[in-house]
Amino acid sequence: MTTSTVKAPAKSAYWAGVRDGSPFILMAVPFATLFGVVATDAGLSVGQAMGFTVLVIAGAAQFAAVQMMVENAGIAFVLLAALAVNLRMAMYSAALVPYLGPAPLWKRGLVAYLNFDQTFITSVARYEARPEMSVAERIAYFFGVATPITPLWFIMTLVGILAGSAIPESWALDFIVPIMFLAMVSPMLKSLAHVAAALVSVIVALGLTGLPSGTGLLIAAGAAMVTGALVETWMERRKP
Repeated sequence: MTTSTVKAPAKSAYWAGVRDGSPFILMAVPFATLFGVVATDAGLSVGQAMGFTVLVIAGAAQFAAVQMMVENAGIAFVLLAALAVNLRMAMYSAALVPYLGPAPLWKRGLVAYLNFDQTFITSVARYEARPEMSVAERIAYFFGVATPITPLWFIMTLVGILAGSAIPESWALDFIVPIMFLAMVSPMLKSLAHVAAALVSVIVALGLTGLPSGTGLLIAAGAAMVTGALVETWMERRKP
């Protein structure tokens, strides 16, 4: 078997990932632009804002941290807020281990860097639908999903920084955030446990909106995981 024959499935998986990741461009453009505007309003320089977005690549955590900065919170609280919002990435990483664990260390490191909501949810859905995929194909697909999103995230953040107040408030770019998450999460609600966990997370998060940025979300995530586990256990016991 030639090298080109071996690489062909991985190449095909990569382009499938690019195709599946491309719709998220509709999210990345307004979301990243909005962050650039907000970061500028918070007093960050171009270098600081771009460093923030390149190093983190996590819109929700970036917004939470910037909001804490605007409120003149201490650095410890800023870091805690960002950590609280981004703890889900640890769960994402653990969920990817069965699929990508055997990959070389440098590839797993790059996956960790590019492991955000869109790459994780899209990739795991693909892995579950096609369990016959090799590790090389899974890695290629993951990178494919990240390809159309990541560069635009950087570019549009810079556009938002440079445009700043020139973007009219009437555009209301922040509307894309809840729509994006609904579009990603809805197809994942495949069982009663999933639906129960989602409902509990929404109710708890809304009830704790008065808490500092990220705290309510962290508590809601914990409540959702407990609910999902309990419902899953209850359903297993009901099986004949």
